[in-house]
Amino acid sequence: MLKRKQSSRVEAQPVTDFGPDESLSDNADILWINKPWVHSLLRICAIISVISVCMNTPMTFEHYPPLQYVTFTLDTLLMFLYTAEMIAKMHIRGIVKGDSSYVKDRWCVFDGFMVFCLWVSLVLQVFEIADIVDQMSPWGMLRIPRPLIMIRAFRIYFRFELPRTRITNILKRSGEQIWSVSIFLLFFLLLYGILGVQMFGTFTYHCVVNDTKPGNVTWNSLAIPDTHCSPELEEGYQCPPGFKCMDLEDLGLSRQELGYSGFNEIGTSIFTVYEAASQEGWVFLMYRAIDSFPRWRSYFYFITLIFFLAWLVKNVFIAVIIETFAEIRVQFQQMWGSRSSTTSTATTQMFHEDAAGGWQLVAVDVNKPQGRAPACLQQMMRSSVFHMFILSMVTVDVIVAASNYHKGETFRRQYDEFYLAEVAFTVLFDLEALLKIWCLGFTGYISSSLHKFELLLVIGTTLHVYPDLYHSQFTYFQVLRVVRLIKISPALEDFVYKIFGPGKKLGSLVVFTASLLIVMSAISLQMFCFVEELDRFTTFPRAFMSMFQILTQEGWVDVMDQTLNAVGHMWAPVVAIYFILYHLFATLILLSLFVAVILDNLELDEDLKKLKQLKQSEANADTKEKLPLRLRIFEKFPNRPQMVKISKLPSDFTVPKIRESFMKQFIDRQQQDTCCLLRSLPSASSSSCDHSKRSAIEDKYIDQKLRKSVFSIRARNLLEKETAVTKILRACTRQRMLSGSFEGQPAKERSILSVQHHIRQERRSLRHGSNSQRISRGKSLETLTQDHSNTVRYRNAQREDSEIKMIQEKKEQAEMKRKVQEEELRENHPYFDKPLFIVGREHRFRNFCRVVVRARFNASKTDPVTGAVKNTKYHQLYDLLGLVTYLDWVMIIVTICSCISMMFESPFRRVMHAPTLQIAEYVFVIFMSIELNLKIMADGLFFTPTAVIRDFGGVMDIFIYLVSLIFLCWMPQNVPAESGAQLLLVLRCLRPLRIFKLVPQMRKVVRELFSGFKEIFLVSILLLTLMLVFASFGVQLFAGKLAKCNDPNIIRREDCNGIFRINVSVSKNLNLKLRPGEKKPGFWVPRVWANPRNFNFDNVGNAMLALFEVLSLKGWVEVRDVIIHRVGPMHGIYIHVFVFLGCMIGLTLFVGVVIANFNENKGTALLTVDQRRWEDLKSRLKIAQPLHLPPRPDNDGFRAKMYDITQHPFFKRTIALLVLAQSVLLSVKWDVEDPVTVPLATMSVVFTFIFVLEVTMKIIAMSPAGFWQSRRNRYDLLVTSLGVVWVVLHFALLNAYTYMMGACVIVFRFFSICGKHVTLKMLLLTVVVSMYKSFFIIVGMFLLLLCYAFAGVVLFGTVKYGENINRHANFSSAGKAITVLFRIVTGEDWNKIMHDCMVQPPFCTPDEFTYWATDCGNYAGALMYFCSFYVIIAYIMLNLLVAIIVENFSLFYSTEEDQLLSYNDLRHFQIIWNMVDDKREGVIPTFRVKFLLRLLRGRLEVDLDKDKLLFKHMCYEMERLHNGGDVTFHDVLSMLSYRSVDIRKSLQLEELLAREQLEYTIEEEVAKQTIRMWLKKCLKRIRAKQQQSCSIIHSLRESQQQELSRFLNPPSIETTQPSEDLNANSQDNNMQPETSSRQRLLSPTLSDRGASRQDAAEAGKPQRKFGQWRLPSAPKPISHSVSSVNLRFGGRTTMKSVVCKMNPMTDTASCGSEVKKWWTRQLTVESDESGDDLLDI
Repeated sequence: MLKRKQSSRVEAQPVTDFGPDESLSDNADILWINKPWVHSLLRICAIISVISVCMNTPMTFEHYPPLQYVTFTLDTLLMFLYTAEMIAKMHIRGIVKGDSSYVKDRWCVFDGFMVFCLWVSLVLQVFEIADIVDQMSPWGMLRIPRPLIMIRAFRIYFRFELPRTRITNILKRSGEQIWSVSIFLLFFLLLYGILGVQMFGTFTYHCVVNDTKPGNVTWNSLAIPDTHCSPELEEGYQCPPGFKCMDLEDLGLSRQELGYSGFNEIGTSIFTVYEAASQEGWVFLMYRAIDSFPRWRSYFYFITLIFFLAWLVKNVFIAVIIETFAEIRVQFQQMWGSRSSTTSTATTQMFHEDAAGGWQLVAVDVNKPQGRAPACLQQMMRSSVFHMFILSMVTVDVIVAASNYHKGETFRRQYDEFYLAEVAFTVLFDLEALLKIWCLGFTGYISSSLHKFELLLVIGTTLHVYPDLYHSQFTYFQVLRVVRLIKISPALEDFVYKIFGPGKKLGSLVVFTASLLIVMSAISLQMFCFVEELDRFTTFPRAFMSMFQILTQEGWVDVMDQTLNAVGHMWAPVVAIYFILYHLFATLILLSLFVAVILDNLELDEDLKKLKQLKQSEANADTKEKLPLRLRIFEKFPNRPQMVKISKLPSDFTVPKIRESFMKQFIDRQQQDTCCLLRSLPSASSSSCDHSKRSAIEDKYIDQKLRKSVFSIRARNLLEKETAVTKILRACTRQRMLSGSFEGQPAKERSILSVQHHIRQERRSLRHGSNSQRISRGKSLETLTQDHSNTVRYRNAQREDSEIKMIQEKKEQAEMKRKVQEEELRENHPYFDKPLFIVGREHRFRNFCRVVVRARFNASKTDPVTGAVKNTKYHQLYDLLGLVTYLDWVMIIVTICSCISMMFESPFRRVMHAPTLQIAEYVFVIFMSIELNLKIMADGLFFTPTAVIRDFGGVMDIFIYLVSLIFLCWMPQNVPAESGAQLLLVLRCLRPLRIFKLVPQMRKVVRELFSGFKEIFLVSILLLTLMLVFASFGVQLFAGKLAKCNDPNIIRREDCNGIFRINVSVSKNLNLKLRPGEKKPGFWVPRVWANPRNFNFDNVGNAMLALFEVLSLKGWVEVRDVIIHRVGPMHGIYIHVFVFLGCMIGLTLFVGVVIANFNENKGTALLTVDQRRWEDLKSRLKIAQPLHLPPRPDNDGFRAKMYDITQHPFFKRTIALLVLAQSVLLSVKWDVEDPVTVPLATMSVVFTFIFVLEVTMKIIAMSPAGFWQSRRNRYDLLVTSLGVVWVVLHFALLNAYTYMMGACVIVFRFFSICGKHVTLKMLLLTVVVSMYKSFFIIVGMFLLLLCYAFAGVVLFGTVKYGENINRHANFSSAGKAITVLFRIVTGEDWNKIMHDCMVQPPFCTPDEFTYWATDCGNYAGALMYFCSFYVIIAYIMLNLLVAIIVENFSLFYSTEEDQLLSYNDLRHFQIIWNMVDDKREGVIPTFRVKFLLRLLRGRLEVDLDKDKLLFKHMCYEMERLHNGGDVTFHDVLSMLSYRSVDIRKSLQLEELLAREQLEYTIEEEVAKQTIRMWLKKCLKRIRAKQQQSCSIIHSLRESQQQELSRFLNPPSIETTQPSEDLNANSQDNNMQPETSSRQRLLSPTLSDRGASRQDAAEAGKPQRKFGQWRLPSAPKPISHSVSSVNLRFGGRTTMKSVVCKMNPMTDTASCGSEVKKWWTRQLTVESDESGDDLLDI
């Protein structure tokens, strides 16, 4: 997927140089500036300058005063050095004059600005040393730009060997994409900001004591903990007795004291929405809203906010970065290096087998120099036994290290058994290294990267066993030995190398991340170091930890809130924007880069994808020739075929028994022969798609014919001959399949349809070698070479076709063999395919069960005559009904009802004691019993081909049924905690998983999850290895050191006794300050020396649990603070390194692997560039819809002017701005009591009338029918109508409900802004399509959530309240459990909830009889419950949503150069379709397609002078595929898309074969039609000449007879007969009946057998040339009148009578003028082709 971009082509343009121009002219008189060592020195000085500015803070100088003078000295030296460089460059380049002057070079300007900042910093430091300027003054902010000098250290890497225009376009394109997605994010932020203001408003109502007075609110006035409340009695939380609900803002608290989060106005609301969208602290906002407002409002708002903003919209950033990085990576492939194998070129991997039969893949370097060791030692060193022994010793060492634990403070750690074991292992591995050096030589030893790593471990561990260095930082070398175990598994080794190698990309990204953190920490340090009461940015380590904390998103809101409170209300908005921009870049862009790099490392090379596709096709083809083991078990028993005895056969001899299957051949002979003949009669020129659409009438006719002739031997032989000839013809057709690859460049004036048609024509010339040899005579050598290369490509393509055909044949053969084996078992074993070995195979009861089990709604309604599928109005509903069988639908409904019943269960309302809940339990068991009995009787239980238990789904069904049945029969009244009965209740909670088995799409989701189990397992092993390394290190360094007295004033353990007063945290939101003499609320507690509550490192198990929680980025800040406070500041590096590796690499590995597996399951991972672009095109065409815009009125009247106004871009932009302006009116909450609401509502009324005017203008311009065709117009009309209704109600009632309705109307109109902006529309379409495709994944997540919720009620329903288990978050009911689990999905303090559910005695009250009578938790149950849920949902299921968004984002991302059909092409086709589809039905008749094709222009144009054959093929393809019926918009667009691409490159193998077969069939049929029409034309001309000669003779005879009669009988009276000429003409007219009295098509189709072309020389026929209608050059005089011109169009006959009473030429011209006007009204456009083309095919 990532290599689908087209940008890999080479452009002959100058290379890009974004780096500095450091190589100045050679004739410069200042030579030192060009020295390489000077450039290196300046880069080192840039790093020194950053270090200097990081040390330049008041707190740092206070702790280390000499640093003030050190930084001053360094800055002085750097200032002189950079100033000298600037002067030298100005002298050489010139300051202003010249093309390369100093001020015209961007890097020189940047260097000059850095020198200026350095001067300013130095002067400021002089003033600070002289005490002229206070060090804590804001003047220190002048040093903020100084850290940007870090760019000088890395800008040398900005030189690229690529075309400048290409890189510029990539950067511009990437910036546009990121900007567009940012606008999309801002749209949703504004939407939810408006909704938050109107739904909630302020959170200022709190519970305070009754005697609280205004202006006297303190910490002691609030409830503990601080609780929000609602002044309304019917909604929200009501304060307990002794407290009252008061508005703290009315009591005198300022905005800064109340906090900055909330929904007071639009700015604060957007700020709060962004905080919630980061999934940090959102749940506490929801709890505040629940206490203050109705519960449903809070749940709806925050859950939808998390779903759309956090899970969908923000993941679009990942898609942008992945697509952008794919483009950049293709360009930078040379710089980063290509992928290589895991071993070097001089290394060979060999399998070594030992005596025990084991094997090991060993890397052997054949070019390594030999050491001085004896040959026996060298052979032993290379043996697999030696390697397995060393790896086993490493495993034992890891196990011993993991067994270490804290033994107490008095134990001597230096001489325990773990130390002695470490010494022994160190000596062993030292001897191993010495042996390898002796055998390989030192040079040969260190030439391997693996040996270098081993030597580093040997040196480090040797120093580590020294007693003074034991349990120090050298412990890292000991625990890193576990990395050597990767060599045990070749698959794991290859996976690791694939992820991390080549390491240039990932290493560059790590360096970039570290540099960004350093620069941003230095900037924040200089920005906030002078702020009082803010200790997060006083020194560089604190600033680095704060910015790193924001990067990981853990507690970043606390960092921002503390800074906002410290800087004050004035600067708070600026600081908030600063932190939000940094958080946005760090979390959405930077972390997405890691995902992009990992996905790129998992990407296959382009040349391997074709091979992988072939292998995948072979793997997908079920080529297993053996039956399943449960069926092959019958082969172990002797054959017992069923025998029958013929009783009615007269004979004197005893007739033996005959096999029943043998007799059936004669009994059913007639039916078998009929079926065989039916199968052997297809047309030789028909394809597979034609058989499926054969009409029912032909089938019936053939069937009757065959039944009459079935007993005729002659007819049978004739049919066999026809069948044989048909097979030969088909074989010949398959051998003539097109193939090869044509790389010729077409002429620019040709359309893409013409280009691809000529490519197919060129390939067609390669069918026969003899023709190619005959044509190649007289060609040049270059042409012959090109022909030879084309022939080679053709043969390669033939080889690929033969391989895929061979795979298909293998599949068919395997299926046939399995059928033969099954038939043999059915014949020889009477109990085979008998359900429960009782019910017969063809028993009536079994057939009845089969009918019941397999009955389903027929979703495909076909036409009985044509066989085409009808497009019904409710086809989506029909597809849904036909999704599963009727029986499965019943069980789905029963299962859902049973789950709803389980929702009402709780520890206080149990199913054992609630008869109403038992009804649903009985119903479920009864219905499932009936279902299983029917399925078992129909398909069998286990030993039948379609048994119920044939996969995991069947096992799960039986398990769920047995659990439900046992529970229903048992129904225990007392269920002790952690007993078998409680386990049975937990297993009963798996009931919702039945939906996975009943719905096919849900089973597909499960397969997608388990198909990538191997890669997910490997990632889990890597993360467990990482956790084990750091856990072992943590145990050896921190075991027993984290314990401390809970009284912070006590240091020693001996003094930790007695009691002390501890303060209580009242509120996290309020910022109240203690008044003089006031104490915070608190209580007395005993002093205890203990570990932290939630984690410790006393053993490896606890350390692994703590690191797993840290790996989820939850609770790591607490671990960091405890380690720094209790062990030492230097040990804080430990947790930062682990978080960086776990967050940046570990978690992104899960994302990358899940996305890669999803792409592999969807088949997109193995697609080449052209194939991926083709798949994108098909997806984009599915989304495309016909334009619902009526054409412009013909005249230039009032409607036409209105049409021009409403379609003008300025008008649309004005309406969009008005929509935004009306939305701004919702910046504050519309409240009846607020006086501001009235003018805002009045302004909204004015906007409503403007939108009424807009809708009226559009209705006038488009007509009501045309206006109603567009869904967007319907939505606007609906919203405008609601607005008018609101205006009436507003002025009539003027209450809270009308204000609410007005706000809703404005919000509804705000959604219309997406349809008015192309980028927003496409991105919203991406999100909508992603939601549609991820529907079953979301349903699967909900079902898992429901199962865990039911189990949580059973396990933790009565757990006592703790730190996070409270009245909002608990498992007392299924509804509350679902909200808690949804909170855990977002990662909001899930680890603290888990620890609350682990509470054990003596901190709780146990009960031995019933689990609902105890308030204790379950330690093991909580550990498995929460960890499994978090891994499955957060790490796997949510990443599937990311994968779907990444897949669908390509629809938005692709640009003109990446698209096979651009947006302009699609827009042009939509316009032409809008002309032809005059009724806007979305379908047109098949014969009207040719008019549409003639009107296409641009890249989709078909030139009839050059590509008339292509035009015929396209028309016939539509007729063939749709049987002459109606075609839809997507049918024609799909045909054009196939014709506009190179199918050999773009289509996959199976689709390519089917498409080529269709095109060959169309080619042959068109050739037959052309020959047939040519013969008819020839016959017509012959008949016309014969008729003309006969008419001449007849006219001569008539004239002679008239002259003779006049001579013999002269008239007595002179008279004239005016009808004489008319009679003559009528005779001529009778001689040519086809030209006057016959209805003709305007442009006949290939299917019109009776249609013939008019000859160009026929008299009286008007012709069109270049848009002008004219008569033939020599028209015959016409004296008769044209009575009517019949035009049949779309099955509807239009009669137009034109009476020609003028001269013949004028009359004919007037007839042509009328036809022209009619044609213009039908298509609203004039064609430029001639009249011959209109009638020619």
